[in-house]
Amino acid sequence: MSESPENTGDHPGTNVYLIVAAFLTVLTAMEVTVFYVRALKPALPPVLLLLSGAKFALVVMFYMHLKFDSVAYSAIFLFQLFFAVVIIISLVMLFATFLGSA
Repeated sequence: MSESPENTGDHPGTNVYLIVAAFLTVLTAMEVTVFYVRALKPALPPVLLLLSGAKFALVVMFYMHLKFDSVAYSAIFLFQLFFAVVIIISLVMLFATFLGSA
């Protein structure tokens, strides 16, 4: 006798994943559009960072199931993400310092 798991918990159905996929598609289209609009060239990096951050949050919350899992998993993921961001910022500052003085 094969028993299928009845407990799906708080995980959403297929419709929610399709809606999230539609939002991700719209955000990607916005990123491409922003890149080609000449009037937005001065504000390009912040706008693209904002849009990609929104996409990152959607993917992490829904497709990696962090929204529905234990808070400990989210804490572990966010600590590692914070550590990676600190390293990247440190490297950018290091290269900017050395290349700026040359």
